[in-house]
Amino acid sequence: MNNLTDCYLKGIGTEKDYNKAFDWHQKVAEKSYKNLESTKKNFHWYQKEAENGNEDAMVTVAICYQLGEETEKNLEKAVHWYQKAAENGNEDAMYNLAECYYSGERTEKDLEKAFYWYQKVAENGDETAMFILAICYNNGEGTEKNLEKSFYWYQKAAENGNEEAINNLGNCYRNGIGTEKNLQKAAYWYQKAQKIMK
Repeated sequence: MNNLTDCYLKGIGTEKDYNKAFDWHQKVAEKSYKNLESTKKNFHWYQKEAENGNEDAMVTVAICYQLGEETEKNLEKAVHWYQKAAENGNEDAMYNLAECYYSGERTEKDLEKAFYWYQKVAENGDETAMFILAICYNNGEGTEKNLEKSFYWYQKAAENGNEEAINNLGNCYRNGIGTEKNLQKAAYWYQKAQKIMK
């Protein structure tokens, strides 16, 4: 419809007609307003579902608050809904909540809480959370530094295809970090990382 407005306004493929251009512009504006109202209604229903315990709706509401989509941006409410969904076992919410606590962008930075939620997600098989958990153990972020546990989580993440973990695992074997030094295994993981980069 917006292209039709331009055609009448600029005389593209037809005679210039400002009245028709205005009419089409008004139709586009009305449709946009209806879409906006529809979106806000959708948010309303998602929020109702979230309040009734629907985990997926809780995550959707949290994302809407986080991004300011379909409602005003409110990071405190985003964290609130991620927390509720995470406590109900939603893995996406657990990961997003861990990110909130790790970065401190949407709530007060709390590395122990971030570690707790990353660990929950990692234990459920998320390779990115496994990699981040390895980093936490390696750097002592949110937990005591433990190079053996760092190695364990790098290995789990690498075995699940995390590219960064594959390279870091090679470093662990090459330098004997959290495991015995083993140049043959280091070469294996470096070759694997090289193949992925191609």
